[in-house]
Amino acid sequence: MKKYVVIAYDIEDDKKRRNVVKLLQPWGKRVNKSVFECFLSDTELAKLKVKLKKIRKDDDSILVYPLCATCLDKVERYGFQPTEHEVVKIF
Repeated sequence: MKKYVVIAYDIEDDKKRRNVVKLLQPWGKRVNKSVFECFLSDTELAKLKVKLKKIRKDDDSILVYPLCATCLDKVERYGFQPTEHEVVKIF
């Protein structure tokens, strides 16, 4: 079963930040300049975390927030919102 995961990052170095974006794009939808929403299995998430840890250095911050189905239903969006087919709930 796949889980909904929010991945946010704060990386100053342009090259490393581009590498993180390239790494995350196949796994999820970019919903903010530094935020991706992903649906990942436990195995996929574990593989992604290993790759993210290799990119991250001391001054960088990468945050991974897994959300349950109940929490996902409570997400509030203001401003631009992806269409429903772009953010698909898989539970």
